[in-house]
Amino acid sequence: MGSESLRNALVDQLAADHAAKGLVLRPEVKAAMRTVPRELFTPGLPLEEAYDANAAVLKKMRGAEAISSVSAPYLIAEMIGQAADALGGLEDRHALEIGSGGYNASLLRELVGPTGSVTTVDIDPEVTGRAVACLAAAGYHDVTVVCADAEHPIEPGRRYDLIIITVGAWDIPSAWRDQLTDDGVLVVPLRTFGITKSWALRRRGDRLVSESHRQCGFVSMQGDGAHQVRYIDIADGVHLRLDEGQQIDPAVLDGLLAQPRKEAWAGVSLPPRTTLINLNLWLATRLTREAGQFVVLTAQKTAIEAGIVAPSWQFGTPATLHDGTFAYRSALHWTGRRFDLGAYAHGPAAAAAAGRMVEHMHAWVDAGSPPPRLHVLPAHTPDGDLPDGTVLDKRHSRLVLAFTPTEKGTP
Repeated sequence: MGSESLRNALVDQLAADHAAKGLVLRPEVKAAMRTVPRELFTPGLPLEEAYDANAAVLKKMRGAEAISSVSAPYLIAEMIGQAADALGGLEDRHALEIGSGGYNASLLRELVGPTGSVTTVDIDPEVTGRAVACLAAAGYHDVTVVCADAEHPIEPGRRYDLIIITVGAWDIPSAWRDQLTDDGVLVVPLRTFGITKSWALRRRGDRLVSESHRQCGFVSMQGDGAHQVRYIDIADGVHLRLDEGQQIDPAVLDGLLAQPRKEAWAGVSLPPRTTLINLNLWLATRLTREAGQFVVLTAQKTAIEAGIVAPSWQFGTPATLHDGTFAYRSALHWTGRRFDLGAYAHGPAAAAAAGRMVEHMHAWVDAGSPPPRLHVLPAHTPDGDLPDGTVLDKRHSRLVLAFTPTEKGTP
């Protein structure tokens, strides 16, 4: 199959994937993705790999860690869609991309049209060098490529309608907000409580307020905006992710998962399209208000197959640790095409801990399974000026996550 056929097949698949998620792939995004030859931005890869909808490619590694990649097409389409939805289209807009590679910038160039502009920046000269070469090969000579640390202003005094971040961020520096126009939009994969979502955030004066969010995963930010994720081993192949300054004595974890497991179930029956990452953030906000510490459980496939743990998702499951008792959201219990929510726990108060986590899950379902809303305010904002919600303090900003109950049974 040739390049054009693969592009068309990719777009058809992305449109179907969007529909399955209850989303719509915008016509202009479809047109851009049918136009840009992705293989020119993935030199050396077979065509079929370049057009794999779900795979990030050309990963640059530092040891076992990926520090750069060309993002998966499904994720590019969703994030550009977030931007276009928030701004009512991207034609005539001025866009700044942070985290380069060339392909995403070329799509943006198609979308902003001849009177718009695209600037793409990356901290790695190898990445920007490749982006320059690939953009030239594809005929996009009017994309500005900058090698710099985007924690700081790219061109002081210039502002953009859209800033789109294609690396994982732990915080939002003031430079990003200040470079937006008064009604501009920031699309950013942001980690909150160790859980990453792509947020579309609109500028409202000195703050940003979310308009949409999608589940995602990205390589981590480098440079002055880097934030090291810490992990603690809890058993062979099982780890706790500590991303918000949690302090845990590893001795407390010794043999914890070998203690008897208690479980609790919510007794609900939910459809497959239920957005469970929203539940994960609900649990994060609720469990951080209680005694103990909210953490994220990750596990290797071998540990799951051995029955050491049975998490809801091996790459990031909500968990809590308190007085030697560990609880986490369990794998789903399916009955036909619907599922129940549960929790597993180990330790001296395991039954109570599992039950308490399930109570929070049931509360989310009873509230109509609401999505979160994110407010981002400057770090110096007084408590009295914060909106209602759970506050998470970062280096440059104060984040507030809030949930508004919806009519039960609505998405």
